[in-house]
Amino acid sequence: MSKKRLFDDIRQNPARIYRTPGDVLRDRRFDDGERLEILLAWRDAAPDAQDEIAAVIAELENRLHISGHAAE
Repeated sequence: MSKKRLFDDIRQNPARIYRTPGDVLRDRRFDDGERLEILLAWRDAAPDAQDEIAAVIAELENRLHISGHAAE
């Protein structure tokens, strides 16, 4: 399976692949931008997990923000 197809499949139903939103951050197959897309898709599909997903999204966005400053 190609990476793009895998990514598209995961975005359709992230909970089928990952046990927790934190698992997305540990998946080395994807870069931070792709991880963020997966988490946003999960948030939209899982209203019962909003708080946990929001915390992981905030952690990832913080990481993206910090790495953006390091490149300046």
